[in-house]
Amino acid sequence: MTTRAWVEMGILAAIWGASFLSNKVALTEVGFLSTVAFRVVGAATVLWAFVLWQGYELPRRPRVWLSFLVMGFLNNALPFSLITWGQLTIPSGLAGILNASTAILGVVVAAIVFRDERLTLRKILGVTIGFAGVATAIGLSALANLDLTSLAQLALVAATLSYAVSGAFARVALGGLRPQVAAAGMLTGSSLIMVPVAIAFEGVPTFSHDWHVWGALGYLAFLSTAIAYLLFYRLIGMVGAGNVSLTTLLVAPIAIVLGAIVFDEVLPLRAYGGFALLALGLVILDGRLFQRQRTADPVPLVQGPP
Repeated sequence: MTTRAWVEMGILAAIWGASFLSNKVALTEVGFLSTVAFRVVGAATVLWAFVLWQGYELPRRPRVWLSFLVMGFLNNALPFSLITWGQLTIPSGLAGILNASTAILGVVVAAIVFRDERLTLRKILGVTIGFAGVATAIGLSALANLDLTSLAQLALVAATLSYAVSGAFARVALGGLRPQVAAAGMLTGSSLIMVPVAIAFEGVPTFSHDWHVWGALGYLAFLSTAIAYLLFYRLIGMVGAGNVSLTTLLVAPIAIVLGAIVFDEVLPLRAYGGFALLALGLVILDGRLFQRQRTADPVPLVQGPP
């Protein structure tokens, strides 16, 4: 982990953390489905321009393009829509906290689908603490009432589950493709889904928005999706997926601070307690705190990261 890698991870976390704020700004004038449609269409355009500029080989098999459609639904259309709808009701900071459970659910889904991703004692402990963090952030009373606010929070959790399932699907269906091509393909798939859905439920979009709304939509498409994907894959190539996963711990605090500054959002203490538990669960799943102990013990009690 070089200084440059840490800086780029910080930039990626800032980009993603600000996406929750941008959603909130866009929703002041644009429907949540249309917001997602603008986002995925714009990002797909940028990524295809990058792919063509780099001269990457394009997939030709129909099965791959069908996989792009499935990935577009699981990794963009569904989670983006759930998150954006949820932010109609809940603060952007809380949305950022709940989004941090993506890694927790990713471990569970991978353990169910892949034989080489079994749940070790360390993973079980990390997942359990992570789920406790999600429950704490939402609040047990909110879960019991199931009002609009609690449904919005559960929508955020469902979005993270969709991300986790898409990660497992991508490992099976999109192996061997350049990640930039796969990202452009799945954003095309999500565009094919979101444009007709947005028009059907919210009508033909208007283009008479204030400059700050256009700025938020442009940010979501260009920076938070297209550029973020390119930076994400660049970082994986530099430091590996395990190190990049630490970005998850940085996104929520940025979303909290920006929400407080711009929209005067105030989160309940349970939200911060929930994030602390989530962070602890992610640190345990990461496993690096146990490396020194594994080096000292000839027979480790827990298995390291796969």
